[in-house]
Amino acid sequence: MSGYAAVAVAELAAVAVRPEASPLTAVGGAVVDRTPPAVKDWAVREFGNDDKLVLQLGILAALALFAAGTGLLALHRRRTAAVGVLAFGLLGALAATGRPDSTSSLDAVPSVVGAVVGAAVLYVLAGRLPHPSAPPTPASPTPSVSEPPPASPTPSSAVAGTPTPDEGTSAEPPSDEDAGRTPAPATRPSRRVFVLATAGTAAAATGVGFLGRRLNASTAAEAEASRAAVRLPAPASPAPALPRRVDLKLPDLTPYTTPNKRFYRVDTALTVPRPDVGSWRLRLHGKGVKAPLTLDFQDLLSRDLIERDITLTCVSNEVGGPYVSSARWLGVRLKDLLEEAGVKPPSRGGPANQLVARSVDGMTLGTPVETVMDGRDAMLAVGMNGEPLPFDHGFPVRMLVPGLYGYVSACKWIQDIELTTFDAYDVYWVKRDWAREGPIKTQSRIDTPKPLARPKAGRVTVAGVAWAQHKGIDRVEVRVDEGPWQRAELAAEGPLDTWRQWSWQWPATSGSHTLQVRATDRTGYTQTARRTGTVPDGASGRHSVVVNVT
Repeated sequence: MSGYAAVAVAELAAVAVRPEASPLTAVGGAVVDRTPPAVKDWAVREFGNDDKLVLQLGILAALALFAAGTGLLALHRRRTAAVGVLAFGLLGALAATGRPDSTSSLDAVPSVVGAVVGAAVLYVLAGRLPHPSAPPTPASPTPSVSEPPPASPTPSSAVAGTPTPDEGTSAEPPSDEDAGRTPAPATRPSRRVFVLATAGTAAAATGVGFLGRRLNASTAAEAEASRAAVRLPAPASPAPALPRRVDLKLPDLTPYTTPNKRFYRVDTALTVPRPDVGSWRLRLHGKGVKAPLTLDFQDLLSRDLIERDITLTCVSNEVGGPYVSSARWLGVRLKDLLEEAGVKPPSRGGPANQLVARSVDGMTLGTPVETVMDGRDAMLAVGMNGEPLPFDHGFPVRMLVPGLYGYVSACKWIQDIELTTFDAYDVYWVKRDWAREGPIKTQSRIDTPKPLARPKAGRVTVAGVAWAQHKGIDRVEVRVDEGPWQRAELAAEGPLDTWRQWSWQWPATSGSHTLQVRATDRTGYTQTARRTGTVPDGASGRHSVVVNVT
């Protein structure tokens, strides 16, 4: 119960500070920060978009175990147990103030307040808990017929023999009907007192938790309203019209454009940031910046916007994995902003070779300045598939650079851009053993048939997608059971920075078969058969599926 009360009060206190300062979010963020890349990849692979929910449930489970342990300790050492709760709260406070997005010592307040309340509740309730080893109150003896009752004590002896008032005792003198009975020894409070105290605490904690949820919901509703009020202008440079057969529209084949709700999400934010669009600001500064810029959201919308179809890929995507999606983006060309600020790429004498993007949640991503300014459609995006960015995908503004994995280019909820060098600063993922530069590797995937499918013998459609952003797909080939490679039919080619669909008609025979795919990009590179993991710069290898033809 003390743990429940502590969490409820801490969550309410976080509303007054900021949602990211809540103990669950702060401790969860600290766990994510210290998780080895291999474990992070395993969590993403096993739980997908639910990985954050699983982590939070794990933290709650750990908290419940700690609360149970301190509760047992409080049976015999309630002061020690209360101190333990305070120490646990201190860990939460350190986690909150140690997060990359922490800018104030106030972030420690929710954890401290929650710990104080939790310790107090534990101490008080433990004092009202009937001790299981306490001796039962002896029954009043029946006076013997042959023995006269004991004489009543004199007033002085009564005063001397009266026990000191304590919990469960009375300071009043004995009544007439108690005369002649042996006084009962002092006892701990009854179970009824403990149950009433516990129920009252539970009711109060539930009320506090409900209030916290209502206030958080109100804040979220305000953020949603600010997003709903955004009206995106028409692009000065619209996206080129897509060829008619860019999407083959085959059953089970990934669509060419990914709906926003199905677009992959991989980030470290346990609580999705919801910046207020009215107070949001972007600062551009640093090495080689001659004219620093500070822009608000309307400043961006008033500029010439470009609209482009771009496929994004997460470096955590394993061979054949789902963490690749394509959308139509609207935004400001990043190169234009950098040039306006006086930035030059290293090839033209610029002193900075790394662009560090910072998110409102403290995430830092490092991007090669030369790549950003080489003419590709790197942008600060404000729109996605015809609407303002969803909060999950970076509203109000995110950065994206075609041809680079997201961990070095796709900063969501961006609020700061600093020009520096790779030698001077290591960003979040580089500190965790990922490569400094992350060009996307040429890959392909079989979408249909699914692994262990049971198609009927005869003509079977094998289809999927291939991607080599900013290089383009030239050829896709499929083979069965290590046989000869067969050239697949490619869908019409869209923009260079998007994926490409393909299909192949397989004359399937009964039995178990292994299908394998490989792609060749416009530079002439063909996917290697050598399998590597995602760390440090993305997975390589060929996707294959096993099917059973009936």
